[in-house]
Amino acid sequence: MQHRRSFLLSVGALAALGSCKRDGAGRASGKPRIAVIPKGTTHEFWKTVHAGVKKAAGEDGLDAVWKGPLKEDDLKAQIELVQSFVAQKVAGIVLAPLSDRALVSPVKAAKGAGIPVVIFDSALQGEEHDAFVATDNLAAGKLAAEEMVKTLGGKGKVVVLRYQEGSASTMEREKGFLDAIRGQGGIEVVSDNQYGGATTESAFSTSESLLTARQAASGGVDGIFTPNESTTFGMLLALRKANLAGKLKFIGFDASDKLVEGVKQGHLHAIVLQNPMKIGYLAVKTAGKLLRKEAVERRIDTGAQLVTVGNLGDDAVKQLLRPPVE
Repeated sequence: MQHRRSFLLSVGALAALGSCKRDGAGRASGKPRIAVIPKGTTHEFWKTVHAGVKKAAGEDGLDAVWKGPLKEDDLKAQIELVQSFVAQKVAGIVLAPLSDRALVSPVKAAKGAGIPVVIFDSALQGEEHDAFVATDNLAAGKLAAEEMVKTLGGKGKVVVLRYQEGSASTMEREKGFLDAIRGQGGIEVVSDNQYGGATTESAFSTSESLLTARQAASGGVDGIFTPNESTTFGMLLALRKANLAGKLKFIGFDASDKLVEGVKQGHLHAIVLQNPMKIGYLAVKTAGKLLRKEAVERRIDTGAQLVTVGNLGDDAVKQLLRPPVE
């Protein structure tokens, strides 16, 4: 009988412990639980963002749940994730929206449930979110355009391989680049209506078609701009396959070991780097402030850096290329 009583007490204690894992403030194990939802989870960019998320969560005593779509074109999955975390009554949501419009309604529902929302990396329309943490993407696109003008000597034919419709961050980079480049009388934009899509594979396929259509091998293209990691690597692969790598001026966006190697080889003239670890870190830090009812800035710019073979050895660039992700 004593053994049975002890057993029942143990079961009761475990049940009580289980019932305490989540409370109305979205707490887990005594820590406020926040959901961090990236656009995707496979690109190197997001892995570095995640490192910043973990660092900030550790400093602020938060239980940060990192969960996003596998691929950056799975809008339905991202919307369902937001809805699920709202239903779970998490303490806060940190979201990089795949669409600047489609996520407005889920974010409004979160705010209606009393959950603060920080948008990061890519903008969201409306005023329902509490803060926005990201690169100034218009300025970053302009930075790429200025470098393109310089390296082309102010004249030439340029193509832009876009990313995908609805992605505010890349749309702003494309706009910043095109607005600046079209102000140069000697440069002609010969294509800006092709989209690489969410994967390297789709970007490679579109790049091959674009290079062929614009007769890049026979002088139809002098310069190329791509606005994110997957479009940059897809275009790089297509240029190499066509034996055009290094022969055209190519400026991309974001970094991975393969893209940095491309810069070293002269296959990429330059890449524009964000600070993904800082983006993740400040997004979660901002969420922590909101939970503590502290004032936050509405818009937080995390900066951008142009990288060429000439400054790869600079300390500031090395830190961006080799962040302490572990």
